[in-house]
Amino acid sequence: MEPRAARAAWTVFVIGLLIYLAYVARHTLLIFSLSMFFAYMLSPVVNFIDRIRPPRLSRNFTLAIVYLLFIALLVGIAFAIGSTIAEQAAALASRLPDLVKTTDPLEFLPLPGWLDPMRARITEALRGQVENLDKEAFPLIKSALTQVLSKAGSVLEFILVPILGFFMLKDGAAIREAMIGWTTRGRTSVLLEEILADVHVLLGHYIRALIILSAATFVVFGVFLQIVGAQYALLLAGVAAMLEFIPVVGPLSAGVIIVIVQSVTAAGTPGANSHAAAIIVFLILYRLFQDYVLSPYLMGTGVELHPLLVLFGVLAGEQVAGIPGMFFSVPVLAAARIIYKRARASRLGVTAAARDQLVSET
Repeated sequence: MEPRAARAAWTVFVIGLLIYLAYVARHTLLIFSLSMFFAYMLSPVVNFIDRIRPPRLSRNFTLAIVYLLFIALLVGIAFAIGSTIAEQAAALASRLPDLVKTTDPLEFLPLPGWLDPMRARITEALRGQVENLDKEAFPLIKSALTQVLSKAGSVLEFILVPILGFFMLKDGAAIREAMIGWTTRGRTSVLLEEILADVHVLLGHYIRALIILSAATFVVFGVFLQIVGAQYALLLAGVAAMLEFIPVVGPLSAGVIIVIVQSVTAAGTPGANSHAAAIIVFLILYRLFQDYVLSPYLMGTGVELHPLLVLFGVLAGEQVAGIPGMFFSVPVLAAARIIYKRARASRLGVTAAARDQLVSET
């Protein structure tokens, strides 16, 4: 048996086995990935408190303080706006079907001239779809929520995420050093250390940027919708903030949801058309500002992916793992890009400084 062919076959077999095992354990990997993202979200606060804590206190004390502050923040947010959002969601769910049936949902939307003659047909089609909600859509949504909660929403798994995040914050550096020491040596060890360092910076920038973008979206959308007198302002701002975690598709869906809700709730009221124009212009301007100013500033230079590649990753991630796949698509693609560039630079045999320069240039 030819040795090189045997080694190649063995390598292919091992890689295929690892992919299969990752697919089988995908739910467990999802829990650990969420825990890692949770740790990255809290790490700036942990590092800040760690720098100012007295030397006699251990790092565990810092982690305990951060977790208590995080729980207090969640409780404060729940008391401050959680009840209002819940009330608005319940009110909208009860009113929306009747509003679409009794009002013109397109009155709020300025249609192009060539499409205006078809306004009546579009309105009737929308109303016909709404009449089937009780028979089709609502049971489907209920079934989907039941499946999600039964598979990924147990209390134990929600508790595991912060617990695993605690250990990652506590022993993350030691785990990385052990991983490098156990798996590689020599030049390969240097390469793996560089890849892990780059991925660490990438994930840190990405997660913190998502948190800031989501918070900024909630504040800006909430203030603007309140100023223009839109109904369900906090609810719509909260939906937009949550959808910021899904690249491309999430912000687009948020804009569509806001426009549709306002189209049916403001139909027939004075100034509805002016509100429509103001909301559409605001959505466009905010999207431009966030995509070309705020997001690049927060993300830094780590996530440099072409929009078409991001869209492909989001759609492929949805087919592979649903909403979690859409969320993880961008960091996975960005990490694959880093691995490729580091491996290419190492294969060329350049120095560490030259590798950094080559990675940044390519």
